Amino acid sequence: MFDQLSDNLQNIFKQIRGESKITEENIDGAIREVRRAFISSDVSLKAIKTFTTRIREKAIGEEVIKGVSPAEQFIKIINDELTELLGSSQKDLNLSKSPSIILMLGLQGAGKTTTCGKLAKLLKKKGKNPLLVPLDLKRPAAIEQLNIIGKQVEIPVFSVSETDALNSDPHKIAENAINFGKQNFHDVIILDSAGRLQVDSDLMAELLLIDRLIEPVEKLLVIDAMIGQEAANIGATFDSQIGITGVVLTKLDGDARGGAALSIVEEIKKPIKLIGIGEKLDDLQEFYPDRMASRILGMGDVLTLVEQAQEKIKEDEAIELQKKLFTDFNFDSFLQALNMTSKLGDFGNLFNMMGVGGMLNKFGVNLSKDDKEKMLTQGEVKIKKYKAAISSMTVLEKKKPDLLNSNRKRRVAKGCGQKEKDIDLMVTEFKQMKKMMDNLKPLMGMMGSGNSMPMPSPAMFNPGGPRMGSGLQAPRSGLLKGFKPKKK
Repeated sequence: MFDQLSDNLQNIFKQIRGESKITEENIDGAIREVRRAFISSDVSLKAIKTFTTRIREKAIGEEVIKGVSPAEQFIKIINDELTELLGSSQKDLNLSKSPSIILMLGLQGAGKTTTCGKLAKLLKKKGKNPLLVPLDLKRPAAIEQLNIIGKQVEIPVFSVSETDALNSDPHKIAENAINFGKQNFHDVIILDSAGRLQVDSDLMAELLLIDRLIEPVEKLLVIDAMIGQEAANIGATFDSQIGITGVVLTKLDGDARGGAALSIVEEIKKPIKLIGIGEKLDDLQEFYPDRMASRILGMGDVLTLVEQAQEKIKEDEAIELQKKLFTDFNFDSFLQALNMTSKLGDFGNLFNMMGVGGMLNKFGVNLSKDDKEKMLTQGEVKIKKYKAAISSMTVLEKKKPDLLNSNRKRRVAKGCGQKEKDIDLMVTEFKQMKKMMDNLKPLMGMMGSGNSMPMPSPAMFNPGGPRMGSGLQAPRSGLLKGFKPKKK
C-alpha cells in the first residue's frame, strides 16, 4: 500500500546522505520533498502540516550523534514522527465488560460485514466466545452474507428472519441479541450495523438510537484505505455525531497510496486499532504504529513476521526442519522450507516484512517500483519452478541430490514441463546454497538450537547480482539470478 511513499522517502534519504551535518538549508530542502511525497500519497493538508512542523522543530539544531550520519539521524526523526502521526502506540480493544458489545460502523463498500467475521475469528483465537449480530436490515442479502461468513469462521450468528428484518427496528434486534448472548455465555457481541453510500441523517439517527440504548464499549469505524484523505472527513463526521472509539482500516493490501492511514488519526484523535491486510478471514491484525512506520521507511516489520510464523507454523515442526537444513540439506528439506515459508504470505509480503528493500538501498541498490515488481515476479516464478521440479523427483533423488545425472535430470524436466537447462541451473544453485548452509553450521552451533522459526532459504532474497556499495558484490546465484535494476 505504501510503496509509492516508501520509494519517495528513500529518494529523499539518498539525497541527504553524504551531508556532514544537519543544517537549516539541507533540512528545509528535505522537508519540501517530504511534503511533496505526502501530497502525492493523498495525505490531508492538516496531517502534512503537523508532520513537517514537528520534523523541522526536531531536526534544526539537532546535534549529530557521534558515529551516526546526519541521514540516519534524519531517518530516525522521520520514523519517530511517522509513529506519532499513526497513533504513537498500539491500543487494545476494550473488552472489560461481559459481554463486551462492539458496534461496527461505516459506509457501504468498506468491508464492514467481512471485517465483523474477521474480528470474531481473531477474538476466538484469543479465547473469547463471540456472537455475530446482523443489524443491516435494508441492504439486500446482508443478513445472508453474515450467516455465510459466520459458518466459515465457525462463529454463531444471531438468527434474524426476513420477516424480522422487514418489521423490526435494529435496536430491538440488538437488545434481543444481547439477552441471547448473556444467556448463552457469549462474552463478546459484535453488531454489524447498516451502512450507506454516503453519510446521511437517517443513518446517523439509527446509529444514535442503537448507541444510546445498547451503550457499546467499542464503536469501531470501518474505513476503506483506498479512499485516501477523505477518510479523515468521514471519520470526523462519525466521531462528532456518534463518538467512535477506534478505527479499522481495510484493504491495506491494495494499491492505495496511504493517505487514509496517515490522515485519520491526526484528524479525529482516535486510534487505528485493527487493519485488514487481505481477503482471507485470517487477514485482520492489531495495528502497531511503530511497526507500520518501519515498513513505510523500508526497514521491515520482523516482529509481525515472527508473530505470524508462531501462529501459522508449529514450533516443533519448525525446530525439526531447522535441524534438517543444517545437518542434511537436500531437496526434500529444501522443499519443506519453501512450503513452510509459503504459509507466511506471498513473496512480496515477505520482501517488505523483512525490509529487504531498505537493506538493498543502504548498499546502493536503489530499486524503483518497476524493478521491485520485476524482481518479485522473477522470484515467484522461480520458486514455482523449484517446487515443480523437486516434486517430479523420486523419494531417493530428493534425499540424495548427487544421484541426479543427465538421464535423471532429463526425466525430471519432462515430468515438470521444464527444459533440461532449467534443471541444471536449479541443481547448480542448490549446490551453492548447500555450501552456504555448511558454512553457517559452526555459527548455528554457537547460537544453540533455540526456539526459532526456520529461515527462508538465503537464495529467496538474493538480489541476484547487482553490485552493491562499498565494493561488495552480491552473489550470482539464487532465485533472482540475472535480475538487474535500472541505473538511476
